[in-house]
Amino acid sequence: MKLLILSLLGAISFLIYGFTLKAKTNLPEQKQYETEYVYVIIMDGPRFTETFGDTSYTHIPHLGKELKQEGVLLYDFRNNGSTYTNAGHTAICTGNYQSISNDGNELPKNPSMFQYYLKEKAVDKTDAWIVSSKGKLEILANTKDKKWWNEYMPYTYCGPNGNSAEYGNDLFTFNKVNSLISGENPPHLMLVNFLGADTYAHANHWDDYLTCIKRIDGYIYEIWNNIQSNEKLRNKTTLIVTNDHGRHLDGHKDGFVNHGDNCEGCRHISLLGLGPDFKKDVVIKNYGDQLDISATIAEMLHFCMPSGKGKVMTELFK
Repeated sequence: MKLLILSLLGAISFLIYGFTLKAKTNLPEQKQYETEYVYVIIMDGPRFTETFGDTSYTHIPHLGKELKQEGVLLYDFRNNGSTYTNAGHTAICTGNYQSISNDGNELPKNPSMFQYYLKEKAVDKTDAWIVSSKGKLEILANTKDKKWWNEYMPYTYCGPNGNSAEYGNDLFTFNKVNSLISGENPPHLMLVNFLGADTYAHANHWDDYLTCIKRIDGYIYEIWNNIQSNEKLRNKTTLIVTNDHGRHLDGHKDGFVNHGDNCEGCRHISLLGLGPDFKKDVVIKNYGDQLDISATIAEMLHFCMPSGKGKVMTELFK
């Protein structure tokens, strides 16, 4: 009887080992990407009607022509949460919509892609950066989640001279970004915020609002060209250009001056993706969501974002 029991136990162990081995061999292989660096540039608060909604691309001549030919445009891209600056950026970075204070005095509830990336990759914090013309976006580096609070935080340069307060000049932000990408060790993950369009729109300066959109278009074009001229970054960098929110359409409330509700003007934004793994000269009409940005970045750089609720935007890939 004892020998029979031992034989049965041995047979069961062998079967379990066999099933485990089969399960391991059937695991899907991790897809490999040419992308090693991902940079997200956010043009804060333009309306779709002044960007990709205008097919003459009057105010975004580089994004709408040269760069669109080099990448893939997700035409029907949306902010489906609170259409304010801090909320839109929080959705992009955490993969979660949150009604968060817009004054910079409240942290996101969930860890960001920067924190997940830094922990899983076990790299120095200088490998992930947030560079923002708006000082209040310093909040994106941290979270109120007790397990992650003050842990695995990226480097930041937010506001005038990186003082984490007030509003800075987009030119300083542009120069800081170029300094980082031309350095000896460019960051592998970075988010950039340019505020000009949003600021002048709130001031009800229509001409300056349009001028700022065109100026930022030029900044983005130059950043992309600098990436392509850099041996470390060329053919290894994905650039995602998007918005945090739109603005009210003409005839709705005070029009382009403000934003913050669920109107079409506030929700409809855009996403242009450029990089070695993305399609080229393609416009996709599929629906896309802000939450999907961090999920797609996590897929490309091979780290997990368990608290994120977005999906990988597989339609962007070749």
